[in-house]
Amino acid sequence: MPRVLTKKDISILKKIAPESEGLICKGSGSPYRSILPPLANHYSKDLKDFLKRLEMLDNHEIRYLVGLIYDGSESLGCIPVEYMEGFLNFISERIGEESAVSVLKCFEETIECETNFI
Repeated sequence: MPRVLTKKDISILKKIAPESEGLICKGSGSPYRSILPPLANHYSKDLKDFLKRLEMLDNHEIRYLVGLIYDGSESLGCIPVEYMEGFLNFISERIGEESAVSVLKCFEETIECETNFI
């Protein structure tokens, strides 16, 4: 479900990707509609960097992201599988295995990458 990033979303994105100059995907020219896909695909150099950036988030911010995933607002479709595996381990360690299993179910339900979510 496409969304417009809220002030809180933008704050989180700027925290984990401070080099982001705007909220427009340079590849598609469309505005970002999620936090994790741009982090994985545009700002992180590799999986290690992706996870290092996620470590900057406090547990409240992580729970917020997970809540967006649960309600379908945060897209997972464009996240590379290896990044998703790392994210699931990160979720399990930080806020619990039950949350990671629920996020995995959401990821498995994602059929394809929709560019209007990035």
